[in-house]
Formats: sequence, C-alpha cells, structure tokens
Amino acid sequence: MSTFRSRALTETLNRNPVEVKDSNMRSENFASHVFNAQSMKQYLTAESFKGVKSAIKDGKRIDRKIADQIANSMKNWALSMGATHYTHWFQPLTGGTAEKHDAFFELLPDGTTLEKFSGNELVQQEPDASSFPSGGIRNTFEARGYTAWDPTSPAFIYGTTLCIPTIFVAYTGEALDNKTPLLKALSAVDKYATAVAKYFDKNVSKVTASLGWEQEYFLIDKALADARPDIMLTGRSLLGHSSAKGQQLDDHYFGSIPNRVMGFMRELESESIKLGIPVKTRHNEVAPNQFELAPIYEEANLAVDHNSLLMDIMGKVASKHNMKVLLHEKPFAGINGSGKHNNWSLSTDTGINLLSPGKTPMRNLQFLTFFVNTIKAVHAYEELMRAAAASAGNDHRLGANEAPPAIMSAFIGRQLTEVLSELENVTDGKLSPEEKTDLKLNVVGKIPEILLDNTDRNRTSPFAFTGNKFEFRAVGSTANCATPMTVLNTIVARQLKAFKEEVDRLIEGKSLKKDEAIFNVLREYIKDSKDILFEGNGYSEQWAKEAKKRGLTNNRSTPEAIRVKVSKEVIRLYEEMEVMNEKEIRARHEIELDEYSLRIQIEGRVLGDIALNHVIPTAVNYQNTLIENVRGLKEVFGKEFETIARDQLELIKKISGHISTITSKTAEMVEERKKANVIDDPEKKAVAYCEKVKPYFDQIRYHCDKLELMVDDELWPLVKYREMLFTR
Repeated sequence: MSTFRSRALTETLNRNPVEVKDSNMRSENFASHVFNAQSMKQYLTAESFKGVKSAIKDGKRIDRKIADQIANSMKNWALSMGATHYTHWFQPLTGGTAEKHDAFFELLPDGTTLEKFSGNELVQQEPDASSFPSGGIRNTFEARGYTAWDPTSPAFIYGTTLCIPTIFVAYTGEALDNKTPLLKALSAVDKYATAVAKYFDKNVSKVTASLGWEQEYFLIDKALADARPDIMLTGRSLLGHSSAKGQQLDDHYFGSIPNRVMGFMRELESESIKLGIPVKTRHNEVAPNQFELAPIYEEANLAVDHNSLLMDIMGKVASKHNMKVLLHEKPFAGINGSGKHNNWSLSTDTGINLLSPGKTPMRNLQFLTFFVNTIKAVHAYEELMRAAAASAGNDHRLGANEAPPAIMSAFIGRQLTEVLSELENVTDGKLSPEEKTDLKLNVVGKIPEILLDNTDRNRTSPFAFTGNKFEFRAVGSTANCATPMTVLNTIVARQLKAFKEEVDRLIEGKSLKKDEAIFNVLREYIKDSKDILFEGNGYSEQWAKEAKKRGLTNNRSTPEAIRVKVSKEVIRLYEEMEVMNEKEIRARHEIELDEYSLRIQIEGRVLGDIALNHVIPTAVNYQNTLIENVRGLKEVFGKEFETIARDQLELIKKISGHISTITSKTAEMVEERKKANVIDDPEKKAVAYCEKVKPYFDQIRYHCDKLELMVDDELWPLVKYREMLFTR
C-alpha cells in the first residue's frame, strides 16, 4: 500500500472519539454569545435601546450620537465575554463570509492604552474591495468599498471576536454582497404582502418572510481527506471506483449515529446554540457518512446569516474532531449528493402564517390568496427559479434521480389541486348570495380538513407545498441561501403587487365586492399557472416531454440556466422591485460565469495531475510486476507459457489500453482547456468549459476507476471509497 495512504488509514484507525463533556444544549445557553434584546436591555440606555428597536422594526436611521452609545455598550459587553477584537462580518460575492479583525486596543498620545470602539467604527468601515469579485463594477486598482451595519441581524461573539453583520457596497454605491439585495427583496415582499393582507385584517402593518434551511453534509476522517488531492483542492472526489456496498440497503438513513459523529454533532450544536442558531434536528442521511442538520425557522435575513455562520463553524468543529466536512453537492459518485432545502413562508405581525389555513372561510380565503399568488409567481419566473439554484456543483445533482430535476414545477397534492379546480369554476363577475355561501363553506371552508389528510410528499418536486410553507428543494448544499431567497421574495412581491392592482381595479371599475374581486382574479391565476403544477415522478422521461409541451424550460447546465438572469424581463423585475439595478445584475451574472469556469478549470487541472502523476505511474509499476511474472512463467513452462499466462497477458493488455486512453484523453482535455482560457467573453468561456472541457472528466475517470480494480490494492496511491465512507 502507498505510504501516504497507509499512514492515513493507520492514523484513522487509531483515533478515539473526542470527548465532549458538556453539550451546552440547555435553553439558558441559547444566544449567550449574541448581543440580542436581552443583552441590549442590560447594557444600553433607554434612548439607545429605542433607537436600535426602531432601526430593526421600521428601518429608521440611527443617529450618530446614539450609535456612539450603542458602540460603547456593545464593546463593554464584548469585553465582559472575553472578546479582544471586532470585525464587520459580511458576505461578498464569493459565496462565503469575510472578516477583517481590529483590536479594541488603542494607544494614547501619552503612551497609555485604552479599549475603544466608536459609533463610526460600528456603523461603517472601509475594507479593501479590490480583490473581491465585482463583475466589472470596480477596477482592481480601485480599492475602496464600504461595509455598513445591519442592525436587523444581531452582533455576536465568535471565538474572541465581536462580529457585526454588515452589508458590503462599492464606493459608487452598487451592492458587492449577497445581503444587500436580500434585504431589499424582503422589504419589497413586506410592502406588497402587507397591502394584500390588509384585505383580510386592517391591523396588519408588517409581513415577514421566514426561512428554515435543512443543511446536508458529508463527514469523513481528516487524514483520509488530506490523502486525496482532489478532495483537498476541489471539495469532491474526481475519481474513485464505487464501493461494493453503498446506499443500496438504506441502512444508514435515520440509523444510529456513530460515536465520533455524535461527538462532532454535540459540539457543533453547543457552539450553534451559544450563537443563537436554533438547531433542532440531526440525523443520518441516505448516503453513507452523510448527515443533516436543521434549525427552527427564523426571519429570512437572520436565517441566511445563521446558515453562513454555521457552515464556517462546521469546518472548525470538524477539525477539532479530526474530521472534515464536505459541503460539495456531489463529493462521491454513485451515491446521493447533498442539498439545502429552503422552507419559506410569510407571517404577519399579528401572528398569522399567511400560508397556513385557518378555521374560518375568511382565513382560508387569505390562505388561498397567498398560496395561489406564490404558484403564479413561480410559474411566471420558473426559469429564474432554476437559475437561483444553479452552480457547478449542483449541476451534478439536479435531474440525477436523487434530487429534483432541472425542470421547475410545483407540487401541491391531489386534494388542493381539486380545491383549485373548484375555484377555477367560480362565476365570472358578481356572485349570488347562494353562490358566495356555497363557495366559502363548501370549498374554502373545508381546506383545514383537507390539509389534515393531505397527499404524500413528492421528493422529486423542486418546489413543494408541505402544509404551511413551500419547500424549495433544488438549492445546493454549498449555496448561500440569500440567492434563492432574493429571487423567491422578489417574484412573490412582484406578483402580489400585480394582484392588488387587479383586485382594486375590479372593485372600482366593475363595482364588485372585495371577495368577488379576489375570487375572480384568483380564478384567472389558477387557469394561467396550471402548467407549473405537477404531481407525478419528476425523474421520468415522460415528465421531461410533458414539461416541454407545457412550455417549461429544462436548463441542465449552469451557463445555460443563468442566462435568464440578464434577460430584459428579469432586469425589469429587479429594477421595478428596487432590489438591484442593471449594473448589479450584469455584474453578478459575470461573476457566476467566471466562478463556473474557474471551478471546472481547477477540477480539470487536479484531475490531470492525479491521472498522470498518481494513477499512471502506479499502473505502470504494477504492469512491470506482471511483465516480470510473465517472463518468469516463460522460463519455467516454455511452450506451455502462453496458455498458463493467458490471463496475465490479457491483464497487461487491458492496463496498457487504459493507460493509453488516460494519456490521450488528458492531453485532449488540456488542449481544450487552453482554447477556453483565451476566450474573453465570460459566457462563451463558461460554455466552452461546460461543453468542451468537462465531458473529458467522465471519460478519464472511467479508465482510472477501471485501473483501481485491476492494480494491486497494496500499490494503489489514493484512499478508496470504501475507506472514506465506511471508516468510523
């Protein structure tokens, strides 16, 4: 066995679980490291506390005098918690998080020292923006960018650093992050959902979008991961033959959690609880060594921050337990990959979930209004929804019989489909008293009973209604939830705005009563958006054909999928909802194309290196051993040699064939990569990488994996699937 692989396996087998003495999962520890309302009441003056609450609730600007009071109180709290530094914690367009730490420590002119933190340092800072992706918004020599405090997401202490969630914008004002468009989308859906909610309750003054993400991930031994160059550099295995046992027996799913993994989970939950992340559920997933963590639902902006923070915590906690978290959507071939289901809903400040039926016909009419408008929005922007889940990693999952297909559709269940069918037949115009009573009592009024025994869930649906929320199942495990949440909240806001305008026009123009106008508009929406509803098997070829007839798109690759993001319709959508301007939209499109090309480029380079410098030398070495063996057989058996050595000779030929093909295909891949690298247009370059370079990956992998089965296990240089996926 290769020295590197042998050492990694030995180190792994000698591991003992890291002892976690106290999981700190008790309720009194929740948000103990967060500067939340409880901490603020203790440290802030009444005036400054009122200023923060107004900023959070109404978006009011905080006066600089009050900002100084808040900063001083925040500093005192942080110092009492052992913090030594502070940072503006933001989410640039890399998909991850960023931070620059500054000490509270200040040197005074007389040589004495002081812990200092001012309102200016709290509210705004000026990090170097030159090296973050900007999509042409900034030149590399233009370094100035601004981070600005987001008071709606509370500050927290991570390690010994006070982290202040912020937005990140260019000197010229354009957003350079994921948070800014999300906040604007949430503001838009609040505005237009509140206007519609007032049809049913005049006391509603705010609507909040909620998000509950479900984070899937793989957990493998760190030594084994470090022994794989592909996992180290790309986050996934670019080659490796499937283990004889994979997930066929379904014995890992919801099974007993291994001891080492349980130790990791307990410490992860402990750290999450202290940081206010309301982790709730943990379990084994379908694939071996795959797991899931899910929290209680939160306000969408805070939930996005918490998911980004969690992904960072996961890596650090795993390292302490001598393990490595793999968040890539498809780290191993032949078994399920990982997603991040986004569960979304809307709630009023009066305590009503707008996507949850009630006990009265009026509550259910409100439910139907938001339910149907959401479906209408997804139908109108199904291609943009697909684009929201697009990435190089997620391309391996969507449509691969383990995740939703690349075709967007909505699943609502048979019984709700029947309710919509009945509503579709509502009389055009005014309703008679009998019709109105019949409709409300016999159709709208029976919705709670229907949902108690709703149709089974459909795991093949990208966008499924699951009782009191919609579940966007197509999102990938590495994704920043801000992207799909920005899209979903923007399109729903746009749809609710159109709905309000149509209903008001019917009330004023045709003198219809409010309920009659709502029923009339909903009826047309149901007719218009029926094509997006699908209850069957999303993996089937029949559905792909049927979807094409319905006019639904099937964009299988990221370059193809994200093209819609710069369409006139989408630019108009974002500008109308004041979420992004055209410059910001085009910049993001260019960044996503560049990232796609770079990821495929890196994977191609790593694959070529492993194939030429690891696999082929090992195969040649083993082949030479076989040749020496055949020579010895010839000397011993003479004329009978060919009969006796027939299998060895055939094996030598097969190994030669695989070596030859790997060499030639790798050379061809390199040439195609060189051609792609000189293309200036980002979209053409991404398409070249997708269509010309990436296809070689499977071809090269096939022959490398065949050699893995032929070459002596003692010689094979790479840690194998069975070792990574089944070592505890």
